[in-house]
Amino acid sequence: MSESKQTKYVTAGRDKKWTNGVVNPPVQRASTVVFETVAEKHHATVNRANKTLFYGRRGTHTHFAFQDAMTEIEGGAGCALYPCGTAAISNAILAFVATGDHILMVDTCYEPTRDFCEKVLKKMGVETTYYDPTIGAGIGDLIQDNTKVLFLESPGSITMEVQDVPAMAAAAHQHDIVVMLDNTWAAGVNFSPFEHGVDISIQAATKYIVGHSDVMLGTAVASEAYWDQLREHSYLMGQCISPDDAYLGLRGIRTLDVRLRQHAENSLKVAEWLKNRPEVDHVRHPALETCPGHEYFERDFTGGNGLFSFVLKTSYPRATTALLDGMKHFSMGYSWGGFESLILANEPKSFNSLRTVANPNFSGTLIRLHIGLENVDDLIADLQAGFERYNALIAEKAATA
Repeated sequence: MSESKQTKYVTAGRDKKWTNGVVNPPVQRASTVVFETVAEKHHATVNRANKTLFYGRRGTHTHFAFQDAMTEIEGGAGCALYPCGTAAISNAILAFVATGDHILMVDTCYEPTRDFCEKVLKKMGVETTYYDPTIGAGIGDLIQDNTKVLFLESPGSITMEVQDVPAMAAAAHQHDIVVMLDNTWAAGVNFSPFEHGVDISIQAATKYIVGHSDVMLGTAVASEAYWDQLREHSYLMGQCISPDDAYLGLRGIRTLDVRLRQHAENSLKVAEWLKNRPEVDHVRHPALETCPGHEYFERDFTGGNGLFSFVLKTSYPRATTALLDGMKHFSMGYSWGGFESLILANEPKSFNSLRTVANPNFSGTLIRLHIGLENVDDLIADLQAGFERYNALIAEKAATA
């Protein structure tokens, strides 16, 4: 009898060889690992890639427990650990490209991912082609003889487009291309990457895995075919994390399911309220039909979270500033996934410098929200007050026109 996902979040990574008889794996800090005999040292050397104490950078029991937990949750053959999500993305790509290679990158990717392609890969002689997130199986038309990686992010950063991952993965696999997915939005919980053709699932575990806005952490879970290469290349690049951060990642996993469900419930209530606001053009919440790729969300995902966007009917920065300034429960910050609510604004012109083939087809300001675990009525009241400030500036502008 297989255990449910909810049970797995509580039990994953709690093997007795890591816990030593207690509930949580202890924090084991180490740089040097010492051996009493040549035979012990030889055994550790031979098995250094297989969760054996060898050297601090290879990990301790705390790291091994967290790696086991992430592999159990997402699937795959193993999990590499990184000091942040950006490190996970860049090192996963670096593990599979060389000078003269080509990668396909979704145009709605996380901004630092694009910067890595333009400022690091380009300097290495690796070419990047950006594609529209709605391309689906049409991605096959962009594949070149030297294409090595197809990189997806679903939903897309800021504008929330959901991709047809299975169709795109199938097209890529016809050419032996490695399919990578930034799976942070689903937290490895609401989208099962390896059941949909993904080869390497990457997360900024900083966000929902940790869940408390107090740790920088990245993970990459790989399939059997690509695990050895990902693991060894990441090790050679010096990628490692502290055991304290691994412990906090494990702690976050224990409440991951209940937190995500509450985030999702709260965010959908706020999204439903927003779609009826006169100031709002449309809401980009994957669970709503107004979000591009909603049909793939309905087909492939098992739930949502707290992150979505909505688009205002107009773009008037002074009014947007009035909306954002004075919020009681929403703060402005460059992250999400914690227990707190966040808000950020993006003017339409800001996308022109970030995108090449998927510029939005709207003219109003986009507001990205992360809905936290506060009382949802308090959050709606906060937004209501923000709209009142916003409308006051809109009316003032109209009066002086």
